[in-house]
Amino acid sequence: MVTTSVMIFIVLVSLGLCFGLILAFANKKFAIEVNPLIHIVEDVLPKGQCGACGYAGCQAYAEAVVLNPDVSPNLCIPGKDAIAKAVAELTGKKADEVEPRIAQVRCAGSNEKAVKTYEYDGVEDCVAANLLFSGDKACKYGCLGLGTCVRNCPFNAMAMSEEGLPIIKPEKCTGCGKCETVCPKQVITMMPLGAMVRVNCNSKDKGVVAKKACSAACIGCSICAKQCPYSAIRIENNLAVVDSHICASHCSETVCLTKCPTKAIRQAVLGVVPGKEN
Repeated sequence: MVTTSVMIFIVLVSLGLCFGLILAFANKKFAIEVNPLIHIVEDVLPKGQCGACGYAGCQAYAEAVVLNPDVSPNLCIPGKDAIAKAVAELTGKKADEVEPRIAQVRCAGSNEKAVKTYEYDGVEDCVAANLLFSGDKACKYGCLGLGTCVRNCPFNAMAMSEEGLPIIKPEKCTGCGKCETVCPKQVITMMPLGAMVRVNCNSKDKGVVAKKACSAACIGCSICAKQCPYSAIRIENNLAVVDSHICASHCSETVCLTKCPTKAIRQAVLGVVPGKEN
């Protein structure tokens, strides 16, 4: 006589086989053929999943560039020219030149230079800290120093310094822009590799207020702009802004650095803590 447990086992196995056959039939009946070129293009990409191309990962970009004739083959910023040319060759498209770029930290407000309004003791995340009175620094535009950018870098191209500021590793940075997107203060931006100078400040406050909050702040005095013979520097919202393309193509002598009262504008030296370029 067959026991109840054996009967239950037989029924479950039968149901499993039945549903398995149904799923197998459905998979074969409704299967969508995938263009094999998509996988070939995806294998060429650096697999950083950084989203610099504007798509949700390398697979999504591979699908778009293969299937959509309007999608450019040079959107993979980390891959630079080599990857752009490879994708172009695979897809039969023309790849425009990709300008090499690297991340820069527009803040020299280290633990010593920046004034703090309170002692933050919460989640070690810049986004979380920014929700509490815009962070613990008197300058509401400065780096919060909690390393959110470092943890989100898909290429391990950043590290936190003892001064409380991130350092870019030039040999690893691909210019993907992931760190730029996660920074709640928009302290990090991309600059061309050939840039001569950079402004280590992000403050939009007027000079007196900015200097009171941080000794390394740009005070918007426009001395650097007046010193530049190529009009590569302008003052916007009390902050010096450098046109890196004009600077790289015309400038051979960084005269703009000589008279900056706070040394907020510096040589674009890579791989050092902002404010310690020389």
